[in-house]
Amino acid sequence: MASDRTKKATGTKASQMIPSQEDWRYRRLVVKLGTNLVTTSDGRLDLENMARLVCQVARLHQQGLEIILVSSGAIAAGRDRMGLDRERKDIPFRQIMAAVGQGRLMHHYEEAFAEHGIVVAQALLTKADMSDRAGYLNARNTLLGLLELKVIPIVNENDVVAIDEIKEAKFGDNDNLSAMVANLVDADLLVLLSDVAGLYTADPHLDAQAELIARVEKIDGRIERLAKGTGSRRGTGGMTTKIQAAKLATGSGVAVIIASGRLPDVIPRLARGEPLGTLFPPKTTNLESRQRWMISGLASRGKVIVDDGAAAALKEGKRSLLPAGTREVQGKFSRGGVIDIVDTQGNRIACGISNYSSTDIQVIKGAHSDEIMPLLGYEYGAEVVHRNNLAIL
Repeated sequence: MASDRTKKATGTKASQMIPSQEDWRYRRLVVKLGTNLVTTSDGRLDLENMARLVCQVARLHQQGLEIILVSSGAIAAGRDRMGLDRERKDIPFRQIMAAVGQGRLMHHYEEAFAEHGIVVAQALLTKADMSDRAGYLNARNTLLGLLELKVIPIVNENDVVAIDEIKEAKFGDNDNLSAMVANLVDADLLVLLSDVAGLYTADPHLDAQAELIARVEKIDGRIERLAKGTGSRRGTGGMTTKIQAAKLATGSGVAVIIASGRLPDVIPRLARGEPLGTLFPPKTTNLESRQRWMISGLASRGKVIVDDGAAAALKEGKRSLLPAGTREVQGKFSRGGVIDIVDTQGNRIACGISNYSSTDIQVIKGAHSDEIMPLLGYEYGAEVVHRNNLAIL
C-alpha cells in the first residue's frame, strides 16, 4: 500500500511536494527578498511574484520551520502610490517615499500571508538601535518571541529615521541588514534572493563564458574582486554588498546562499539542502551571543592595527592582544569599548572589548606589558584585549 506521502505526490510535480519534517536541512531561515523580486521593471510592486514567494514561505512555516523575511520594496511602494518616477534619489525624498510605502508594503504581505492563515509582524530596525548591548538583546528577544508565537517577522530598515550621511547609523542595504538579523537570531541559513543565480567568475550579463561558483570556502580578496564585476542591475545593494553580508553571517556561524528568486520553489529547495546558487558555509558554530554582537561590528568604536606577529598569535594561537603587538590606534573609545583588530593589510581579523581607552593605547602601543604602569601611572591588566573578550573572525 502506498504511503500517504506517495498518495499526495500523485499527479504533482516533485518540486511541489511538501517534505516531512526530517527532510529539512535548515530549520531557522532568514530570507532576504531583493528589490528585483518585489518590484516590476517600471518600479511598481510585483504582487504576483510576492504572492508566489509568500506561498513558499507559508509551506515551510506550516511544516514547523522558522522564517524571518527581510524585504525591500517600501520606497518603490511609496513611489507607486504617489505616481512618481524613479529619477529622484535624494535622501529626504527616499525617506518620504518609505514613510508612504511601508504600510502599503506590509498591507500586501498581510493579505498574502492571511491566505495561508499566518500572522505577520513588522519590525523596523536601525543600526543605532542595536549598537549597544541592551538594544541588541531587545531586538533579539522580540524576534525570537515572535517566532515562538508562530508569527513571521517582516524586517526592514527604518528608512524614515536612518540617514546615509551618518554612516554608523545606517545599515545601507538590506543585504547587510539581513546578515545582522541572521546573526541576531542564531539562524541556520541566510538566503539572499535576487535576480542573479549566484556569484559568477565574471558578469554573466556581459560574458557568455561566465561560470557560476557553487561554493565559496573563504571570502578573500579574489572573491571580493569578482563581486565587483557581477550582480543585480537594480536595487541599493549588489553582489558586493551580498559578499559583505556573507562575510558577516558566516563569521557568526550562519550558512549563506545567494540564489535566484525566480527559480521554482527556490526557498523550500534551499531549506532541504538542494545545491542551488552559491553556498558560503559557516566559518564557526554556535557562537555565544556576546561574540555575535561584537562580530556584527555595530558596537565598534574604533580599531587598532597590529603587527604580523600579533596577528598570527591571535588567529593561530588564540592569544590575548598585548601592547607590544599594537602599532596604531584609530578612532576614540573608552575603556570597555568594543574595537576592531586589523592587520597591516587592512583585514579585520578580530574584535574585542578593550582594557584601555584609545588615549591610553596611543601611549602604550609597542611597549612591553611591564611598562604599562610606568607609562600610564596605572594599569588594568597586561593585555590591550584579553583573549576571553576576543572574537576571532
